[in-house]
Amino acid sequence: MKRTIIDASQLELNDNVVAIKRVTKVVKGGRNFRFAALVVVGDGNGHVGAGIGKAAEIPEAIRKGKEDAMKHLIEVPIDNNGSVPHDYIGKFGSSTVLLKRAPEGTGIIAGGPARSVLELVGIKNIRTKSLGSNNKQNVVLATIAGLQKMKTPEEVARLRGKSVSEIVG
Repeated sequence: MKRTIIDASQLELNDNVVAIKRVTKVVKGGRNFRFAALVVVGDGNGHVGAGIGKAAEIPEAIRKGKEDAMKHLIEVPIDNNGSVPHDYIGKFGSSTVLLKRAPEGTGIIAGGPARSVLELVGIKNIRTKSLGSNNKQNVVLATIAGLQKMKTPEEVARLRGKSVSEIVG
């Protein structure tokens, strides 16, 4: 799978904290409490990434999650009406997210974790359905996995050695 490195310093990124969990480690002296933050960043123009940060304090965990998300940015193709180029099923772990094209005026029809990813990537019209596990972290990563596999009609035509009009029909 080809992965292009995107320079996050040149993009104006917005971030969204999807989930904060308090995690506990039981040690000899008692319990150690830490926080894990799931953060999604995107520029609203086809770039999105997700990351997890863990720290003793919530703000520090969010900062680390944002840095991790910036390291894992992907580029997503968006068609003329602000939707995805084709339907696709993204999978991560036991979560599956169905991403379906939608006509102009539909809006974002998606559950919480998937919605935050789609809003930050800049998609305006899409229908989604989360299947399988509803673990927030896996749903976010399944949505990103599905978006990462999207191909424009131009890419498909080039791979098949055909013209775009033959592919689109």
